Amino acid sequence: MTDLATHADIAAAPRASADRLRAEEEAFLASQRRDRLRRRILPAIGVASFILLWAALVTVFKVPPYVAPSPQAVVATLVARFDVLMANLLPTAIEAISGFLLGNLAAIVIATVFVHRKSLEQAFFPVVVLINTIPVVAKAPILVLLMGNGMEPKIAIAALICFFPTLVNMVRGLESVNPQALELMRVLSASNSEIFFKLRLMNALPYLFSALKIAASTAVIGAIVAEWIGSTTGIGALIIQSTYNFDSAMLYATVIVGSTFSVLFFLAITGLERLFVRWRPANAH
Repeated sequence: MTDLATHADIAAAPRASADRLRAEEEAFLASQRRDRLRRRILPAIGVASFILLWAALVTVFKVPPYVAPSPQAVVATLVARFDVLMANLLPTAIEAISGFLLGNLAAIVIATVFVHRKSLEQAFFPVVVLINTIPVVAKAPILVLLMGNGMEPKIAIAALICFFPTLVNMVRGLESVNPQALELMRVLSASNSEIFFKLRLMNALPYLFSALKIAASTAVIGAIVAEWIGSTTGIGALIIQSTYNFDSAMLYATVIVGSTFSVLFFLAITGLERLFVRWRPANAH
């Protein structure tokens, strides 16, 4: 009887262990679902609370519409003048995306040159820092004088505002490779191009996407600010026109449209990061 009981206990042990593992897995998945739900609900609650507070303040203090409109007035303007808002969003979006692509492409190329030619980095990096310290509102008139009053100076401003963060992050990512991995590649007689594409570039991708997410927002800001200097179309021009006309509902609606585009641009880059970057160095931010 004792032997039979022992054999039964031994046979039941794997089943108990499997049941315990299954229960732990289900608890983990339930926790993950709750976390995802919380990440979606809490921002919605925050936005709704802000809108309710805004409506309450406007109503309680009887704020004049030309100073601060009610949320209802802004929504009504978004609906009634949606075509005007979209028509002005289009040039801003073109300028921001074009500047984003040009600025980041230039930063990646120059970062690659700097990593392989240290003397060039030491000579020209201070120049890059100096150009970056010039305020955007000071760069814009200069570029308008040089390039005219079309889209070109707006794209250039968006590119310049994206350029520096990406350059710094890309240089850091390309240089911060694991010394042991670099030595192993050299022992295996890897060429410089193989070291770059298979080691340095892969290591730099998390750093690059961190900069691109910042650039996605700053490119839109750069395009809007550039439109304040002698532009008749675009989100920036519409902001100026609404301000001078004391059309606060249109002003708020324009700001919301520009901000929404910036957020969507940021989310698009975040989606690309999740697609291409499956790892992250411990010291990457």
